[in-house]
Amino acid sequence: MKNILMIGTGGTIASEMTDDGLTPELTPEQLLRYVPAISGLCRVDCLSLFSIDSTNVTPAHWTRIAAALRENYDRYDGFVISHGTDTMAYTAAALSYLVQGSGKPIILTGSQKPINYDSTDSKLNLMDAFVCACSEKLSGVNIVFNGRVILGTRARKTCSKSFQAFSSVNYPDLAVVQDEHLLQYMRCACYPSPVFYDALDDKVGLLKLIPGTPAAVLEFMLDRFDGLVIESFGVGGLPEYEGDASYFDIIHRGIARGKLVVMTTQVPNEGSNLAVYHVGGRLKSALRLLEAYDMTTEAAVAKLMWIMGQTRDFDEAERLFYRPVARDILYEN
Repeated sequence: MKNILMIGTGGTIASEMTDDGLTPELTPEQLLRYVPAISGLCRVDCLSLFSIDSTNVTPAHWTRIAAALRENYDRYDGFVISHGTDTMAYTAAALSYLVQGSGKPIILTGSQKPINYDSTDSKLNLMDAFVCACSEKLSGVNIVFNGRVILGTRARKTCSKSFQAFSSVNYPDLAVVQDEHLLQYMRCACYPSPVFYDALDDKVGLLKLIPGTPAAVLEFMLDRFDGLVIESFGVGGLPEYEGDASYFDIIHRGIARGKLVVMTTQVPNEGSNLAVYHVGGRLKSALRLLEAYDMTTEAAVAKLMWIMGQTRDFDEAERLFYRPVARDILYEN
Protein backbone atom coordinates (compact mmCIF):
# COMPACT_ATOMS: atom_id res chain seq x y z
CA MET A 1 0.00 0.00 0.00
CA LYS A 2 1.20 3.48 -0.83
CA ASN A 3 1.81 6.03 1.91
CA ILE A 4 0.18 9.36 1.09
CA LEU A 5 0.31 12.65 2.99
CA MET A 6 -2.82 14.77 2.83
CA ILE A 7 -2.18 18.47 3.43
CA GLY A 8 -5.20 20.55 4.38
CA THR A 9 -5.38 24.26 3.60
CA GLY A 10 -9.12 24.98 3.80
CA GLY A 11 -11.28 25.99 0.86
CA THR A 12 -14.86 25.18 -0.11
CA ILE A 13 -14.30 21.45 0.24
CA ALA A 14 -13.72 21.93 3.98
CA SER A 15 -16.36 24.61 4.52
CA GLU A 16 -19.47 24.66 6.65
CA MET A 17 -22.25 27.22 6.68
CA THR A 18 -21.98 30.04 9.21
CA ASP A 19 -23.97 33.23 9.73
CA ASP A 20 -21.54 35.00 7.37
CA GLY A 21 -21.55 32.33 4.67
CA LEU A 22 -19.35 29.32 3.95
CA THR A 23 -16.19 29.18 6.07
CA PRO A 24 -13.49 26.46 6.15
CA GLU A 25 -14.03 24.45 9.33
CA LEU A 26 -13.22 20.78 8.60
CA THR A 27 -9.85 19.12 9.13
CA PRO A 28 -8.30 16.70 6.62
CA GLU A 29 -9.20 13.82 8.95
CA GLN A 30 -12.84 14.89 8.87
CA LEU A 31 -12.81 15.14 5.09
CA LEU A 32 -11.48 11.60 4.78
CA ARG A 33 -14.39 10.23 6.83
CA TYR A 34 -16.71 11.23 4.00
CA VAL A 35 -14.77 9.00 1.55
CA PRO A 36 -14.04 5.76 3.45
CA ALA A 37 -12.98 3.96 0.25
CA ILE A 38 -9.70 5.92 0.34
CA SER A 39 -8.57 3.81 3.31
CA GLY A 40 -8.71 0.74 1.08
CA LEU A 41 -6.54 2.42 -1.52
CA CYS A 42 -3.62 3.71 0.57
CA ARG A 43 -2.39 4.64 4.02
CA VAL A 44 -2.95 8.30 4.74
CA ASP A 45 -1.41 10.69 7.23
CA CYS A 46 -2.84 14.18 7.61
CA LEU A 47 -1.27 17.58 8.09
CA SER A 48 -3.40 20.69 8.53
CA LEU A 49 -1.22 23.66 7.56
CA PHE A 50 -3.95 26.31 7.70
CA SER A 51 -7.69 26.52 7.11
CA ILE A 52 -8.66 29.55 5.06
CA ASP A 53 -10.73 30.63 2.09
CA SER A 54 -8.32 30.50 -0.84
CA THR A 55 -9.14 34.13 -1.59
CA ASN A 56 -6.92 34.83 1.43
CA VAL A 57 -3.95 32.80 0.15
CA THR A 58 -0.69 34.73 -0.27
CA PRO A 59 2.81 33.80 -1.50
CA ALA A 60 3.74 33.16 2.13
CA HIS A 61 1.23 30.29 2.14
CA TRP A 62 2.84 28.84 -0.99
CA THR A 63 6.25 28.72 0.67
CA ARG A 64 4.69 27.06 3.74
CA ILE A 65 3.22 24.31 1.57
CA ALA A 66 6.53 23.87 -0.25
CA ALA A 67 8.36 23.64 3.08
CA ALA A 68 5.94 20.94 4.25
CA LEU A 69 6.53 18.99 1.04
CA ARG A 70 10.28 19.26 1.46
CA GLU A 71 10.14 18.17 5.10
CA ASN A 72 7.99 15.13 4.35
CA TYR A 73 9.10 14.25 0.84
CA ASP A 74 11.21 11.19 1.64
CA ARG A 75 8.56 9.61 3.90
CA TYR A 76 5.67 9.44 1.44
CA ASP A 77 4.90 8.11 -2.02
CA GLY A 78 2.63 10.97 -2.98
CA PHE A 79 0.81 14.05 -1.71
CA VAL A 80 -2.75 15.37 -1.84
CA ILE A 81 -3.34 19.04 -1.07
CA SER A 82 -6.94 20.07 -0.42
CA HIS A 83 -7.32 23.70 -1.47
CA GLY A 84 -9.90 26.30 -2.38
CA THR A 85 -10.60 26.66 -6.08
CA ASP A 86 -10.39 30.44 -6.41
CA THR A 87 -6.59 30.63 -6.26
CA MET A 88 -5.73 26.97 -6.79
CA ALA A 89 -4.19 27.64 -10.21
CA TYR A 90 -1.84 30.23 -8.71
CA THR A 91 -0.84 27.81 -5.94
CA ALA A 92 -0.27 24.99 -8.43
CA ALA A 93 1.92 27.25 -10.57
CA ALA A 94 3.90 28.49 -7.57
CA LEU A 95 4.50 24.96 -6.27
CA SER A 96 5.70 23.95 -9.74
CA TYR A 97 8.56 26.43 -9.33
CA LEU A 98 9.20 25.81 -5.65
CA VAL A 99 9.31 22.00 -6.06
CA GLN A 100 10.85 21.21 -9.45
CA GLY A 101 11.25 17.80 -11.00
CA SER A 102 9.40 15.77 -8.39
CA GLY A 103 9.19 12.12 -9.34
CA LYS A 104 6.28 11.75 -6.95
CA PRO A 105 2.77 13.07 -7.63
CA ILE A 106 1.81 16.29 -5.85
CA ILE A 107 -1.93 16.63 -6.38
CA LEU A 108 -4.09 19.65 -5.65
CA THR A 109 -7.85 19.23 -5.48
CA GLY A 110 -10.92 20.83 -3.99
CA SER A 111 -14.55 21.29 -4.86
CA GLN A 112 -17.20 23.73 -5.96
CA LYS A 113 -19.53 22.61 -3.16
CA PRO A 114 -18.72 21.60 0.44
CA ILE A 115 -18.26 17.93 1.23
CA ASN A 116 -21.30 17.80 3.51
CA TYR A 117 -23.69 18.90 0.73
CA ASP A 118 -25.82 16.23 -0.94
CA SER A 119 -24.99 17.50 -4.45
CA THR A 120 -21.24 17.87 -4.01
CA ASP A 121 -18.33 17.20 -6.32
CA SER A 122 -15.90 16.91 -3.42
CA LYS A 123 -16.07 13.17 -2.76
CA LEU A 124 -15.31 12.24 -6.36
CA ASN A 125 -12.53 14.85 -6.61
CA LEU A 126 -10.96 13.64 -3.38
CA MET A 127 -11.08 10.00 -4.43
CA ASP A 128 -9.65 10.83 -7.86
CA ALA A 129 -6.87 12.85 -6.24
CA PHE A 130 -5.80 9.88 -4.14
CA VAL A 131 -5.93 7.57 -7.16
CA CYS A 132 -3.51 9.96 -8.86
CA ALA A 133 -1.32 10.37 -5.78
CA CYS A 134 -0.89 6.58 -5.69
CA SER A 135 0.13 6.38 -9.34
CA GLU A 136 3.67 5.41 -10.26
CA LYS A 137 3.28 7.11 -13.65
CA LEU A 138 2.19 10.59 -12.61
CA SER A 139 4.79 13.01 -11.28
CA GLY A 140 5.12 16.65 -10.34
CA VAL A 141 2.46 19.19 -9.46
CA ASN A 142 -0.98 18.63 -10.97
CA ILE A 143 -4.58 19.68 -10.38
CA VAL A 144 -7.11 16.85 -10.34
CA PHE A 145 -10.65 18.08 -10.77
CA ASN A 146 -13.83 16.74 -12.36
CA GLY A 147 -11.99 13.67 -13.63
CA ARG A 148 -9.25 15.65 -15.37
CA VAL A 149 -5.53 15.80 -14.58
CA ILE A 150 -4.12 19.22 -15.46
CA LEU A 151 -0.48 20.24 -15.33
CA GLY A 152 0.12 22.71 -12.51
CA THR A 153 1.68 25.33 -14.78
CA ARG A 154 -1.20 25.14 -17.28
CA ALA A 155 -4.30 25.31 -15.10
CA ARG A 156 -6.81 28.13 -14.95
CA LYS A 157 -10.17 28.37 -13.24
CA THR A 158 -12.61 29.05 -16.07
CA CYS A 159 -15.98 28.28 -14.46
CA SER A 160 -17.05 29.93 -11.22
CA LYS A 161 -19.88 27.53 -10.29
CA SER A 162 -20.05 24.38 -12.41
CA PHE A 163 -18.13 21.24 -11.51
CA GLN A 164 -15.86 21.55 -14.57
CA ALA A 165 -14.08 24.44 -12.92
CA PHE A 166 -10.60 24.17 -14.47
CA SER A 167 -9.19 24.18 -17.97
CA SER A 168 -5.74 23.40 -19.28
CA VAL A 169 -4.50 26.45 -21.20
CA ASN A 170 -2.42 25.97 -24.35
CA TYR A 171 -1.66 22.40 -23.35
CA PRO A 172 -3.56 19.07 -23.29
CA ASP A 173 -4.82 17.39 -20.15
CA LEU A 174 -2.26 14.89 -18.87
CA ALA A 175 -4.84 12.23 -18.03
CA VAL A 176 -8.39 11.50 -17.00
CA VAL A 177 -9.72 9.47 -14.09
CA GLN A 178 -12.65 7.18 -14.83
CA ASP A 179 -14.21 4.86 -12.25
CA GLU A 180 -11.11 5.14 -10.06
CA HIS A 181 -8.79 4.23 -12.94
CA LEU A 182 -6.13 6.60 -14.24
CA LEU A 183 -6.00 6.84 -18.03
CA GLN A 184 -2.82 8.74 -18.76
CA TYR A 185 -2.02 10.35 -22.10
CA MET A 186 1.26 12.10 -21.33
CA ARG A 187 4.13 12.05 -18.89
CA CYS A 188 6.29 14.90 -17.64
CA ALA A 189 10.01 14.70 -17.07
CA CYS A 190 11.25 14.43 -13.51
CA TYR A 191 14.63 14.53 -11.78
CA PRO A 192 16.27 11.72 -9.78
CA SER A 193 15.44 13.91 -6.79
CA PRO A 194 13.45 17.15 -6.74
CA VAL A 195 14.97 20.59 -6.46
CA PHE A 196 13.35 22.61 -3.69
CA TYR A 197 13.30 26.39 -3.43
CA ASP A 198 12.18 28.39 -0.44
CA ALA A 199 12.23 31.99 -1.65
CA LEU A 200 9.63 34.00 -3.53
CA ASP A 201 9.64 37.77 -3.94
CA ASP A 202 6.06 38.98 -3.65
CA LYS A 203 6.82 42.48 -4.97
CA VAL A 204 5.19 41.47 -8.25
CA GLY A 205 2.10 43.18 -9.63
CA LEU A 206 -0.37 42.39 -12.40
CA LEU A 207 -1.88 45.13 -14.56
CA LYS A 208 -4.82 44.20 -16.79
CA LEU A 209 -5.29 46.89 -19.41
CA ILE A 210 -8.67 48.20 -20.50
CA PRO A 211 -9.21 50.69 -23.33
CA GLY A 212 -8.21 54.10 -22.04
CA THR A 213 -6.18 52.98 -19.01
CA PRO A 214 -4.25 56.13 -17.99
CA ALA A 215 -0.50 55.89 -18.22
CA ALA A 216 -0.39 57.12 -14.62
CA VAL A 217 -1.73 53.71 -13.54
CA LEU A 218 1.26 52.03 -15.16
CA GLU A 219 3.61 54.51 -13.50
CA PHE A 220 2.03 53.81 -10.11
CA MET A 221 2.40 50.05 -10.58
CA LEU A 222 6.06 50.35 -11.52
CA ASP A 223 6.67 52.56 -8.48
CA ARG A 224 4.89 50.08 -6.22
CA PHE A 225 6.31 46.80 -7.57
CA ASP A 226 9.75 45.57 -8.61
CA GLY A 227 8.27 43.13 -11.12
CA LEU A 228 5.20 43.76 -13.26
CA VAL A 229 3.18 41.48 -15.50
CA ILE A 230 1.10 43.45 -18.02
CA GLU A 231 -1.93 41.79 -19.59
CA SER A 232 -2.40 43.60 -22.87
CA PHE A 233 -4.82 43.05 -25.76
CA GLY A 234 -4.66 40.48 -28.56
CA VAL A 235 -1.16 39.28 -29.36
CA GLY A 236 0.28 42.05 -27.21
CA GLY A 237 1.37 45.66 -27.25
CA LEU A 238 0.93 48.92 -25.41
CA PRO A 239 -1.43 51.80 -26.29
CA GLU A 240 -0.15 55.05 -27.73
CA TYR A 241 -2.86 57.49 -26.63
CA GLU A 242 -2.77 61.07 -27.81
CA GLY A 243 -2.52 63.64 -25.05
CA ASP A 244 -1.39 61.13 -22.41
CA ALA A 245 2.02 60.27 -21.06
CA SER A 246 3.88 57.61 -23.03
CA TYR A 247 3.55 54.01 -21.80
CA PHE A 248 6.78 53.31 -23.67
CA ASP A 249 8.72 56.02 -21.83
CA ILE A 250 7.33 54.96 -18.45
CA ILE A 251 8.41 51.36 -18.96
CA HIS A 252 11.78 52.50 -20.31
CA ARG A 253 12.38 54.49 -17.10
CA GLY A 254 11.18 51.59 -14.96
CA ILE A 255 13.52 49.12 -16.63
CA ALA A 256 16.38 51.59 -16.18
CA ARG A 257 15.61 51.46 -12.43
CA GLY A 258 15.94 47.69 -12.43
CA LYS A 259 12.27 46.75 -12.75
CA LEU A 260 11.43 43.45 -14.46
CA VAL A 261 8.51 43.70 -16.89
CA VAL A 262 6.65 40.79 -18.47
CA MET A 263 4.25 41.34 -21.37
CA THR A 264 1.42 38.88 -21.87
CA THR A 265 -2.10 38.82 -23.24
CA GLN A 266 -5.47 38.75 -21.51
CA VAL A 267 -6.76 36.49 -24.31
CA PRO A 268 -7.10 33.03 -22.70
CA ASN A 269 -5.71 30.91 -25.53
CA GLU A 270 -2.86 30.86 -28.08
CA GLY A 271 -0.59 33.38 -26.35
CA SER A 272 1.20 36.58 -27.28
CA ASN A 273 3.46 37.64 -30.12
CA LEU A 274 4.68 41.21 -29.70
CA ALA A 275 6.41 41.22 -33.08
CA VAL A 276 3.15 41.26 -35.09
CA TYR A 277 2.09 44.91 -34.68
CA HIS A 278 3.91 48.19 -34.23
CA VAL A 279 2.40 48.65 -30.75
CA GLY A 280 4.27 45.52 -29.66
CA GLY A 281 7.19 45.38 -32.06
CA ARG A 282 8.60 48.68 -30.81
CA LEU A 283 8.63 47.33 -27.27
CA LYS A 284 10.26 44.08 -28.32
CA SER A 285 13.05 45.71 -30.30
CA ALA A 286 13.89 48.64 -28.03
CA LEU A 287 13.24 47.55 -24.44
CA ARG A 288 14.71 44.81 -22.28
CA LEU A 289 11.51 43.14 -21.23
CA LEU A 290 10.16 39.60 -21.17
CA GLU A 291 7.32 38.08 -23.15
CA ALA A 292 5.13 35.28 -21.78
CA TYR A 293 4.12 33.82 -25.17
CA ASP A 294 1.97 30.73 -24.43
CA MET A 295 2.36 30.83 -20.63
CA THR A 296 -0.67 31.34 -18.43
CA THR A 297 -0.84 34.57 -16.46
CA GLU A 298 -0.81 32.50 -13.25
CA ALA A 299 2.45 30.84 -14.30
CA ALA A 300 4.01 34.12 -15.46
CA VAL A 301 3.25 35.78 -12.11
CA ALA A 302 4.51 32.85 -10.04
CA LYS A 303 7.62 32.38 -12.19
CA LEU A 304 8.52 36.05 -11.90
CA MET A 305 8.20 35.81 -8.09
CA TRP A 306 10.43 32.73 -8.13
CA ILE A 307 13.02 34.42 -10.37
CA MET A 308 13.08 37.60 -8.29
CA GLY A 309 13.64 35.47 -5.21
CA GLN A 310 16.99 34.57 -6.79
CA THR A 311 18.14 37.51 -8.93
CA ARG A 312 17.38 40.99 -10.21
CA ASP A 313 19.93 40.79 -13.01
CA PHE A 314 18.06 40.98 -16.30
CA ASP A 315 20.29 38.56 -18.20
CA GLU A 316 19.88 35.87 -15.54
CA ALA A 317 16.17 36.64 -15.17
CA GLU A 318 15.75 36.26 -18.93
CA ARG A 319 17.58 32.94 -18.91
CA LEU A 320 15.42 31.59 -16.10
CA PHE A 321 12.18 32.94 -17.53
CA TYR A 322 12.63 31.22 -20.89
CA ARG A 323 13.95 27.97 -19.41
CA PRO A 324 10.93 25.63 -19.41
CA VAL A 325 9.82 24.36 -16.01
CA ALA A 326 7.11 21.69 -15.99
CA ARG A 327 6.29 22.59 -19.60
CA ASP A 328 5.20 26.07 -18.61
CA ILE A 329 6.42 27.59 -21.90
CA LEU A 330 6.61 25.95 -25.31
CA TYR A 331 7.70 28.89 -27.41
CA GLU A 332 11.40 28.86 -28.23
CA ASN A 333 12.65 32.42 -27.85
